[in-house]
Amino acid sequence: MMNGLKTILAAVLCHFPAEVIYMRYFLRFKRLPNLKHPQDLNEKILWQKLYADPTRWSQLADKVRVRDYVKERGLGNALPSLYQVWDKAEDICLDQLPDSFMFKSNNGDGKGTNVAIPDKQNLSEQDIRRLKEKADRWLKQKNIGALSAEPHYKYIRPLVFAEELLPVPKGEKSIVDYKLWCFDGEPYVFVVISNRKSGGEAEIACYDLQWKERTDLLATDSKHYQVRKAPLPRPKGLKTMIDYARQLAKPFPQVRVDMYDVEGKVYFGELTFTSLGGLMNYFTPQALADMGSKVDLNYMG
Repeated sequence: MMNGLKTILAAVLCHFPAEVIYMRYFLRFKRLPNLKHPQDLNEKILWQKLYADPTRWSQLADKVRVRDYVKERGLGNALPSLYQVWDKAEDICLDQLPDSFMFKSNNGDGKGTNVAIPDKQNLSEQDIRRLKEKADRWLKQKNIGALSAEPHYKYIRPLVFAEELLPVPKGEKSIVDYKLWCFDGEPYVFVVISNRKSGGEAEIACYDLQWKERTDLLATDSKHYQVRKAPLPRPKGLKTMIDYARQLAKPFPQVRVDMYDVEGKVYFGELTFTSLGGLMNYFTPQALADMGSKVDLNYMG
């Protein structure tokens, strides 16, 4: 019943993106955004969601199609191995896959459309059936992004795929996400997510390009993120991540380049244009203002 109501609501709201943006922003920040003269990073992301052409975003937010862009930029070596891609759940055959893999939707907008399979030999027939049922739901989901007014997800053809499962670093509870914010093609600051939990909670940290902690940029009252207390070691692939991000971010006013470091080997994760839907509350207001000042909306590449 709830899923049906959610589908109906999404179908309606996809026709009212501005209203969705103003409503969601007010509910989170108890004020309205300035979209006539956007200033901070959230406002400039929201402005782009309403007024920018989403065509390029649709290609690059697609976790399968973005691989072509990464190769075009000369970084095919940074891509995790892609094993299989399906457009029908009934075609999924795990026999064609290695023992470990990551199972994903190509159009997931941060709502849990991925499953790590560390050893398929441990999957029962019921587990496999449930995995296919999950894939079927992903493939049939309509109006993705409507509830967060993210128009580019609407134009992504739904697929599910299996790719290389990257190892969890020693001493960590989950893989470490290195999210490098870039403005007008230039890397600026790392947001690092680690020790993820099943409920969506995780630890967050912030570092500059020299790997100096920037805890001052982070709010302390974010719902899902707890500021990490133990410092993260300087990644072996730090310079490589910065170089890769610069190559991938060049055409865009703002984009977040997500990567992984496995003992110095850097892997591409994804490109994110609408981080948290433009409703980020894990940065301080001053950090959002400073980052927003670096976004030139007249520069569209």
